[in-house]
Amino acid sequence: MIPLKDNVPTSRLPLVTILLIVVNVAVFAWQLSFSDSDSSNSKLQQLGINERDENSVEYGAIPYRILHPGEDCAFASIRQDEGQRTEVAPYPNPPWFVTLFTSMFMHGGILHIAFNMLFLWIFGNNIEDAMGRGRFLAFYLLAGLVAVYSQALLDPNSTLPTIGASGAIAGVLGAYALLLPRARVLTAVILIFFVTLIEIPAWVMLGIWFLLQFVPAVGQVAVPDVTGSGGVAYFAHVGGFAFGLAFVKLFVRGWRPSPAAVEAGW
Repeated sequence: MIPLKDNVPTSRLPLVTILLIVVNVAVFAWQLSFSDSDSSNSKLQQLGINERDENSVEYGAIPYRILHPGEDCAFASIRQDEGQRTEVAPYPNPPWFVTLFTSMFMHGGILHIAFNMLFLWIFGNNIEDAMGRGRFLAFYLLAGLVAVYSQALLDPNSTLPTIGASGAIAGVLGAYALLLPRARVLTAVILIFFVTLIEIPAWVMLGIWFLLQFVPAVGQVAVPDVTGSGGVAYFAHVGGFAFGLAFVKLFVRGWRPSPAAVEAGW
């Protein structure tokens, strides 16, 4: 299911939502400027690390770093040719607390950022309308922080970076599910070669979305990734969504929806 638009009008230009999308796209364009073949660091080249991976690790939120402030990580490779030997290549890092925020604006691929920005545009503009620009930005960043730590706590010793705006956007979705459950969302439903457009209540669509995150998140606890290959940060999505549900009312105090918004399903 791919959401295309909702039926709830906004009373003003969603400036923060637009700026967040612009910043995310600009950072992704910057990520693409790095080589996916070789690193500029000769030692990292020997370890098989390319510039793009180095960039993601440097600015991504690494669970071990953010849960062990003051301690750092390094690229390492174990070689067997001359007996077991570990080669380590330290890399320059911004402070660990900076990566909490830089990680929210990085993405792993075109589809990753495309779907994230689509969800942010459709659901973020109404939440910004309800909260106001300043409070919406604070809410978005706090949801992202909760999401990052929710994923990190799954494996505190992991050195795999978490990147993406998904956790912060999940907070927006949780807020939307609570504030606008009766809103209608025009959705593209794709079943193999069959595609149709239908309008469904927001609580149905977002409920299905949450289940699709929650079930794999439980699976990550039951069957941890022993390969160390990483994957989708389901716990970040669950944590962000839960934050949105729990705290949205604190950010919309004193606000009243417009008559048009009420009629549309607010």
